[in-house]
Amino acid sequence: MTEEKGRVNSYGMMTYDTRDLIVRDDILAKAKELASLISTSEEVQHFKLAEEKIRNHERIQVLISKMKKKQKEIVAFESFGNKEMVAKIEREISELQDEIDGIPLVTEFQQSQTDINYLLQLVVSVIRDTVSEKINVEAGTEAPPSKCGE
Repeated sequence: MTEEKGRVNSYGMMTYDTRDLIVRDDILAKAKELASLISTSEEVQHFKLAEEKIRNHERIQVLISKMKKKQKEIVAFESFGNKEMVAKIEREISELQDEIDGIPLVTEFQQSQTDINYLLQLVVSVIRDTVSEKINVEAGTEAPPSKCGE
């Protein structure tokens, strides 16, 4: 048995601080099962493959290294108050980013990120909508009981 932490509000309802909420073991187990299913999804597999290709793509890695170097240069020139050099380097970074974005593999990688985000948002929406059918989440009140027995 787990100990409940919370306090009674002025309406006589228990309220909880987010860090004090206790999640039931069965809910955590289902969440881990869902996470496992998502991690083996086609979207995640595609993302992993695209990520690996990018890691092994020499031109992309060279461009990323150049961008990181330029970002460090910006920090240095900002500390000296040299706005002209900062602007020049920002333009160079923008050009490097445009070159990176023009590589089809990068577009594929970005699309795979978008697909995973969509999948995760869809899962969260389904959970939220399903819970909302049972309770009014915003108001914290229960939905009216069904009239099956009448």
